[in-house]
Amino acid sequence: MFHTSDHTPGQPLLKPQNHDPDSDSEPDTPSASSRGRRSPIRSHDGAADPSPYDPPPSSSSRPNPRRTNSSLSIANTMRSRNPSVSPTSAATEARKKYTIAAFFLVVSLVSFTVQTELAAYVQHDLKWDKAYCMLYLTHGSWTFLWPLQLVVLRLQKRSMPWNQFWRRHVWLVRTTAEMVQRQEIVKHQHRRTRSGGPSPWGYLVRTTALVTTSLTVAGLSWYLAVSMTTPSDLTAIYNCSAFFAYAFSVLLLKERLRLDKSLAVAVAIIGVLVVAYGDGNTSAPQEGELNPATRLAGNLIIGIGSVLYGLYEVLYKRYACPPEGVSAGRGVIFANTFGSLIGIFTVTVLWIPLPLLHLLGWETFEIPTGETAWLLFISVIMNMVFAGSFLVLISLTSPVLSSVAALLTIFIVAIADWMWKGTVISGAGIVGGLLIIFAFGMLSWSTWREMQEDEARRKMLGGAGDEPDLSESDDDGRDAFLND
Repeated sequence: MFHTSDHTPGQPLLKPQNHDPDSDSEPDTPSASSRGRRSPIRSHDGAADPSPYDPPPSSSSRPNPRRTNSSLSIANTMRSRNPSVSPTSAATEARKKYTIAAFFLVVSLVSFTVQTELAAYVQHDLKWDKAYCMLYLTHGSWTFLWPLQLVVLRLQKRSMPWNQFWRRHVWLVRTTAEMVQRQEIVKHQHRRTRSGGPSPWGYLVRTTALVTTSLTVAGLSWYLAVSMTTPSDLTAIYNCSAFFAYAFSVLLLKERLRLDKSLAVAVAIIGVLVVAYGDGNTSAPQEGELNPATRLAGNLIIGIGSVLYGLYEVLYKRYACPPEGVSAGRGVIFANTFGSLIGIFTVTVLWIPLPLLHLLGWETFEIPTGETAWLLFISVIMNMVFAGSFLVLISLTSPVLSSVAALLTIFIVAIADWMWKGTVISGAGIVGGLLIIFAFGMLSWSTWREMQEDEARRKMLGGAGDEPDLSESDDDGRDAFLND
């Protein structure tokens, strides 16, 4: 399945015998990141410690540690004096990253549309209106993101012995977690090398609790406010999370304030307002029971939810995503792994309100059956697919682009309602949807320009560490020795 490649320009002439195959590609020292993260490369050399994926060396062929260290030093020196490799490899990785992001964007839009339609049908038509239980089931389903991902990776590497595959995967997740904790690219020369720093697992537990709490409260605000305010207010206020995502990105990620990005976010929010209020339909289904004080309280609750959802996206980007320069493969794998951590936290901790709500009579627990159970199951699966895709999208791009991309679902759901239920799309819905699409196009162009500017800055800097972290790209073909 794999094959070794001959020497090409830009590769070192000398390599240590126990050198990890993935270190043939040097991590990148990112340019001044728009996220305000530190990104120096740190190398943990472990020349005398062989990789767990290397064939066990015989005693006669065991390398001399001194000679290995010397070879490693020469190889690194030669690499640092070869800046001609950097522009091509960095540009290739950037294109790969945004191609993957585009794929997951499409998947997230389709899955969210299906999930929304099914959830609305289950709640309103089938009368299984269990807000918190549905939230618990959907977020709890994220637990399966990592196992499903592991199955896909195993199918891709099925010729590799299981023990070897498992150690490789654990090494990848652990070293990526170290990079997330430090917010810098760490160059691990060997799979058994330890960084000597604190374990990343405690950090991941704390981060998971923080991010999941923000997400859960934001989600609950929707269900709390849905009966307290009008549907138009609910849609308009909640989808202003795109604005808060941009505001928090400037504060926490140190993003540069750009005029084109600001205009794109503003146009997107205007599009949402046009959809919500363009036809003057601001009445709730039971307007007679909705007094101004209740509507104000509902708007305040959904406003808090909008802020928290924007904060959730930025907190995830800031504290749970690898730093800039890490390969797209690592980013995808770790995004789904962290999504599983959110699911595990939900299942193990957030079940506590279920019996309390039942005892208080606020939400009677009831196991769905028949058609309700099947449609709810499909809705939960679609939410899991959306969550994994959306986390990957944020990891590979930015919270702002992902948040505005999510607004596209307003127009897509309207089209789905028209095709499925025969609901006519209003003029305001069409105009607002086109504004959102235009805003997304503006933001995509701005993001691409920003990427090109960062790439140009990288090329100007030159020198060592100009290459992105390609060490764990799935298609790098540097696992050839595993089958030898």
